[in-house]
Amino acid sequence: MVNIQTISKSFGETLALDDISIDIPERCIFGFAGPDGAGKTTLFRIITTLMVPDKGTIMIDGLDTVRDYKRIRGFIGYMPGRFSLYMDLTVEENLNFYATIFGTTISENYHFIRSVYSQIEPFKKRLAGHLSGGMKQKLALSCALIHRPRILVLDEPTTGVDAVSRKEFWELLHELRDTGMTIIVSTPYMDEAGKCDEIALMHKGKLLIIDQPENIVKNYDGLLFAISGHDLYQLTRDLRNYQNGTGAYLFGQSIHFSTGEHIQEKTVVEYLEKNGNKNVDIRQIQPSIEDCFIAAIAKT
Repeated sequence: MVNIQTISKSFGETLALDDISIDIPERCIFGFAGPDGAGKTTLFRIITTLMVPDKGTIMIDGLDTVRDYKRIRGFIGYMPGRFSLYMDLTVEENLNFYATIFGTTISENYHFIRSVYSQIEPFKKRLAGHLSGGMKQKLALSCALIHRPRILVLDEPTTGVDAVSRKEFWELLHELRDTGMTIIVSTPYMDEAGKCDEIALMHKGKLLIIDQPENIVKNYDGLLFAISGHDLYQLTRDLRNYQNGTGAYLFGQSIHFSTGEHIQEKTVVEYLEKNGNKNVDIRQIQPSIEDCFIAAIAKT
């Protein structure tokens, strides 16, 4: 469906995308996960024909994003990271405006956007600027869907949205995927990356890993432990100096400590207590997507 070949893009001295190549299959939720500055937004602007790459090509359903941009815009939906609808128009007026741009109407495609729009339709006379974060998100998604796109591109759609709205939003995405739509979504939240059918982990314009979430976790190299004690900062320093360790970082109320070889838990505890750490608790855990991301960065 989407074929990305050797895409690079720079802004002055800053290399935003560095030789990105990836194939995105149709009828799936494909995620790009990474922190700010990873290159996600730049890549999405190129995919949606809003920006031209310095090098490389992107083909969408056999069409070139530079040469055939007008045709591509007819079947692609885009929801940028920043809310970009008209604050001084009502919910209904915004949706009518976008429907008119694409030569359709709300009534013509109501059945297609109903699962999303029905949740904000009771507030259709309210100004967009007076909506909550979750409602703005659903309005933006409705506008991106009003012309029944085959491909939906969402740039960090849940940033700044409450946990309940995030959950509802991902449920909507899975419903849309099940209708046959191809969804490309970016997120800085690693827990959301696990909700995708396939993900690409990005860092500083490079692709680190591309695989299904379960495979990324399964292929984690080494063992991972959660370690807590009376002083997490001292624990972190001491674990980073441990000779058989490959990484140690704060993770909530514990330290995630990785090692490339099998070690005895009691040996680690003895080492930490010898260095003055108290109330040390250690247990082996299964890695998360975020743990895999941190490990991948450490190898670059």
